[in-house]
Amino acid sequence: MPERLNHQEFVRKAIVSLRKEGYKGIHTVYSGFNDAFKKYFEGENPVEVTNRLAVEGKIVIRPVKGGVMLYLPEDAPAGSRGADEALKKMGL
Repeated sequence: MPERLNHQEFVRKAIVSLRKEGYKGIHTVYSGFNDAFKKYFEGENPVEVTNRLAVEGKIVIRPVKGGVMLYLPEDAPAGSRGADEALKKMGL
């Protein structure tokens, strides 16, 4: 039986293996990641684990329609400038 992966190894492998050509990340729902995670780590919540990995800087999460995209930190698109950009446009 192959050695079991830990959470970080599983998520990184999923991002690399499940992403479509030309894309740097995976959609957690449409790629099948959530279902695969739940099957591999029986009884564990993929949202809690991926959020923890994002806080630790191991992956990057970007919200999208119908879920989130997961990226490796080195492949993640630049984050939204949000509040800073809005304040700049407002001249504040």
